[in-house]
Amino acid sequence: MTSTATRPRGARARAAIAAKTLRTDRWWFAPLITVIGLSAWVAYATVRVFMHKWYWVDQYHYLTPFYSPCVTDRCVEGAAHFGRFLPGWWIIPDAALTLPFLLLFRLTCYYYRKAYYRSFWLSPPACAVPDKHDSYSGETRFPLLGQNLHRYFFYAAAIISLINTWDAVLAFHSPEGFGFGLGNIVLLVNVVMLWAYTISCHSCRHIIGGRLKHFSKHPVRYKAWTGVSWLNVRHMQLAWITLGTLALTDFYVMAVAAGWFNDLRFIN
Repeated sequence: MTSTATRPRGARARAAIAAKTLRTDRWWFAPLITVIGLSAWVAYATVRVFMHKWYWVDQYHYLTPFYSPCVTDRCVEGAAHFGRFLPGWWIIPDAALTLPFLLLFRLTCYYYRKAYYRSFWLSPPACAVPDKHDSYSGETRFPLLGQNLHRYFFYAAAIISLINTWDAVLAFHSPEGFGFGLGNIVLLVNVVMLWAYTISCHSCRHIIGGRLKHFSKHPVRYKAWTGVSWLNVRHMQLAWITLGTLALTDFYVMAVAAGWFNDLRFIN
């Protein structure tokens, strides 16, 4: 074993063992599942975003979150709640106003950073398993320096969650007026989960109570901070759940819009 005193200058402080790691469990399983899960979701979302169809059910006003708000001149009138002011080129997503901010919010999320650092970059792939980098600079260099903008993307994500909530409210529609179907449940569950994921964000927790010195002087904010902290512990689970609800909601709206099956109606 090389001691600290005799170790050459610049050498890494590593144990002098031949094995990459002494772990005998399946430490590689979690990074592998993360790669498969995130890759599958990104592939599905990318295909759907650039399909430019089957995103709106005019009969019940169902709008998939992947196309909300629809702002290109290709959008149908009912789905364009904020106007159609972008050209309908195929390379431009119909929800170009929101998708970039949602992507940046997730990319800079504290949990997702841990997830793709460990799985795609193998930096490190697991605890007590070394990576192949010769040095460590953290997030102090470009482009990782931009991870500090997460707190600002949180505000954008909150606004987008409000838009998704409005979409879910407008979906209580039928040709006879008010209507309620299975699609409404799908949209509502998705919105609730999106809000839970958004407000469980570490930045939200800090905004609510991170700068307070005396919780006793701010009982309302302390109560809110306690609730957000309870959700914050479940931030990882909510991150994965919302990927599932987003894909499920989009697939359900696509299937109804394409006529693969009819919406199950409870009222009108």
